[in-house]
Amino acid sequence: MLINTYTYLSHLSFDQCKCERRLLKVFVFLCGGTVGAILTCPLEVVKTRLQSSSITLYISEVQLSTVNGASVARVAPPGPLHCLKLILEKEGPRSLFRGLGPNLVGVAPSRAIYFAAYSTAKEKLNGVLEPDSTQVHMVSAGMAGFTAITATNPIWLIKTRLQLETRNRGERRMNAFECVRRVYQMDGLRGFYRGMSASYAGISETVIHFVIYESIKRKLLESKAHASMDEDDESVRDASDFVGMMLAAATSKTCATSIAYPHEVIRTRLREEGSRYRSFFQTLLTVPREEGYRALYRGLTTHLVRQIPNTAIMMCTYEVVVYLLGR
Repeated sequence: MLINTYTYLSHLSFDQCKCERRLLKVFVFLCGGTVGAILTCPLEVVKTRLQSSSITLYISEVQLSTVNGASVARVAPPGPLHCLKLILEKEGPRSLFRGLGPNLVGVAPSRAIYFAAYSTAKEKLNGVLEPDSTQVHMVSAGMAGFTAITATNPIWLIKTRLQLETRNRGERRMNAFECVRRVYQMDGLRGFYRGMSASYAGISETVIHFVIYESIKRKLLESKAHASMDEDDESVRDASDFVGMMLAAATSKTCATSIAYPHEVIRTRLREEGSRYRSFFQTLLTVPREEGYRALYRGLTTHLVRQIPNTAIMMCTYEVVVYLLGR
């Protein structure tokens, strides 16, 4: 699909309207983000449930009838497959797509805001700092992350609340509008920004990701330039170049996610309804003390399986569109 998109875009004439190309760029991101959100929604639900402090994820019904409150924290949490099995058995397959609505609503503006902010900041900073330096990529990624998080946090809070709601088969489930009303009634407008401090801490993941990605991409382009004997062809890219960028994106995202993952668990805990967690650092200290340090990495495997392909495709698509629009 990506190669077909590349082939189609590469045949656009220079005489076509600039507005048409911008709309095409938005369309590519929207389609990629929408398809990715739908296909990976079950993994997103499993990951969020694993991150949660909900007791229904830590022990089965049999264990619930045989243990007391003091021993609940000692029971090992289920793995991704066990969690998936519990959801299917107790709630049905529809629960694996909880929160999909807000996810689809938020993915397009979130990515559009992020890439617009990143491109703008990078362009401005290139005129102040050393062009395409590590500092430029770090600051640009940080500013883009801050902007996107601030603008879209309410959407992701609603998504998390819907994913954490557990209902047995046949029971009526809360929809997004009811969730919005419930959050406002309980916490007011501030309630929609719960977990934003953890998201800000997660900017470190974005910064690490883009620094590693830009470094690998630069090495790939330099390697191709040295291998090319014809200087006129150095700026021409083929499908193999973008496959290399997909691998670069996957590698950088894996490293960044593994380092900064605890903020994901903390954010989910802060967004839980009636959460006893109050701040980023209070949660960061409380979770390891009560559940061990491994709890800060609960759901990491599921997150990587969901996130790495999405990121690789998204970054490669971004490079294709930017390259073709700049030709």
